[in-house]
Amino acid sequence: MIVTQEEKRIYSEIQKKLFYIIPEKWESIYLYASIIDVPNQKPIGEMYFYYLPKGIIKKKFVNGYEIPNLFNIDDEQYSKLITDVYNTIKLLRQIYIKAGKNIWSNISITIENFQFKIEFDYENLRRSEFNSYERHVIWRYNNLKEGKDVLSRKDKGIIETYNEYLQFHELPKRDIYVEGIYAKPVKNIIDFEKTLTVEEAIAQSKSENINISKEKKKTGLFKKKKIDDIIEEDEDNEITYNNQILNWKDK
Repeated sequence: MIVTQEEKRIYSEIQKKLFYIIPEKWESIYLYASIIDVPNQKPIGEMYFYYLPKGIIKKKFVNGYEIPNLFNIDDEQYSKLITDVYNTIKLLRQIYIKAGKNIWSNISITIENFQFKIEFDYENLRRSEFNSYERHVIWRYNNLKEGKDVLSRKDKGIIETYNEYLQFHELPKRDIYVEGIYAKPVKNIIDFEKTLTVEEAIAQSKSENINISKEKKKTGLFKKKKIDDIIEEDEDNEITYNNQILNWKDK
């Protein structure tokens, strides 16, 4: 797979933005993003990501959209950072379009073991056998390798249907690109030394009075940072939340 210097620059930008918005040390990051073309309309899409905290004790993946609640970060400001990640992915796709390359519908990014891997999928999502929620469950099952024991009865049914589907259908062709991770240090949204682990954050949130927690949110560490100096936001994006997934629909 031939990769241009401009594409490599975007890969580095995606990594830096992800490194910045995760407020604790991690072992791996997994991200999914889709951009679906709709006739006579602007594209729509969604994005979700998970990371595995670093530690000796076996830990569970953290949903990226739970970070504000876990680490006392302003939700609105944090959503701007996530939107910026998605806008960078949209820019990557525009580069592919201008270069006359195959146009992918969705990507999966894995960052672990000092490697950055991006997988390009060309499936026509508008004609997919599975809806958005089902694709999310399938993606988690295939990428996070958490096993069926953590799934609800409904989600187990989705995986069973998916496995049956694979017996009679071939998955669309995918392209994969792998490189070393961005090497230079990246400042994080909160310094590691000042941040609780996920377990500590959960324990603290249970013991604190909810009013005190809300007051801290107004004056937390994140408020001290100048967000507008870090990112440029596409203010025309309409953002809605659905099952901890950030969905995009351009106006």
